[in-house]
Amino acid sequence: MPIFIIRFKVMKLKFNLKYFLFTIVIFLTEILIATRLKDIFVVRAYLGDVIVVILLYTFIKSFFKITDNGKLILGILIFSCLIEFAQYFTIAEKLGFQPGSIMYIVIGNSFSWVDILCYTVGCFILFFLIKIKSVSFMEQDRK
Repeated sequence: MPIFIIRFKVMKLKFNLKYFLFTIVIFLTEILIATRLKDIFVVRAYLGDVIVVILLYTFIKSFFKITDNGKLILGILIFSCLIEFAQYFTIAEKLGFQPGSIMYIVIGNSFSWVDILCYTVGCFILFFLIKIKSVSFMEQDRK
């Protein structure tokens, strides 16, 4: 019988101003999408879901020193998918949140495979941005 061992590393709290400022800008962008650009279907329906995983990434990196960005991105994707699947089971209503309340809006109320695709695209964008960033740092070290 195989035994699976999961190693958990202790995340260190460390404030990062750069990521915090990115978080604020992305959050304001999400608010803009939800309030002013809500009538532009593609922006509201797709771009907002792509950006939200980037928002989660920058928020976490604002307060924690995490060295394995790939695992963080995978964790964000899994978390996003779990929230989306919870929408399938109308979890916001079951938890007693009223339609229109902040928590009802944050959790969401309708499942969509397209949303999961958008979360995945956002995670791929994050992954490639991190890879590009690490390559540029390696090139700077060679100079």
